[in-house]
Amino acid sequence: GAGRSGWGLAATAGLGGTLLALYAVLTPFVTPALRRVCLPFVPATAAQVRNVLKMLEGRSGALVDIGSGDGRIVIAAAKKGFKAVGYELNPWLVWYSRYRAWRDGVHQNTKFYISDLWKVSFSHYRNIVVFGVPQMMPQLEKKLEEELECNARIIACRFPFPCWIPDHTTGKGIDTVWAYDLQHSRRCETKSLEITPVTDS
Repeated sequence: GAGRSGWGLAATAGLGGTLLALYAVLTPFVTPALRRVCLPFVPATAAQVRNVLKMLEGRSGALVDIGSGDGRIVIAAAKKGFKAVGYELNPWLVWYSRYRAWRDGVHQNTKFYISDLWKVSFSHYRNIVVFGVPQMMPQLEKKLEEELECNARIIACRFPFPCWIPDHTTGKGIDTVWAYDLQHSRRCETKSLEITPVTDS
């Protein structure tokens, strides 16, 4: 009886530990689906990564990947010489991204942060990569337009922004990416007009 009782306690403890571990692992993946705007993790395809890099040709300056997932865009950009940063809400993906960057030898040129994109300012980045969903794009478009300098380029993957007209497009289907040069937007033109001195002729 004592043996059976001890075995039962051990089995209960083991089951409880397993459930707790599953909860710890799965919660960061399930929680985004419960947010007002669902941002599920969908890894970028190899074609998407190539298309993003194509849109970065000739560019320089700091790069940020908004919703960086497992870090593949950030790591690929770092291999091309960018100082690249990723923001991701899922801590497991951030830790895995850091491991991948270390494994690929680019950890000195990459940083990954566990953070909600709506609580971060992207004002000091010139190159912005976004893997979003349609529900978030209007609000994100407004946020980026307010924060970024006119020399910024925003690269959207899978879904375009609703109001901006892309300057460059490449890829097909789900691998399509759209590049927007903010200097061509009406807001930047307005800023330039506001600071131009008016003189009488």
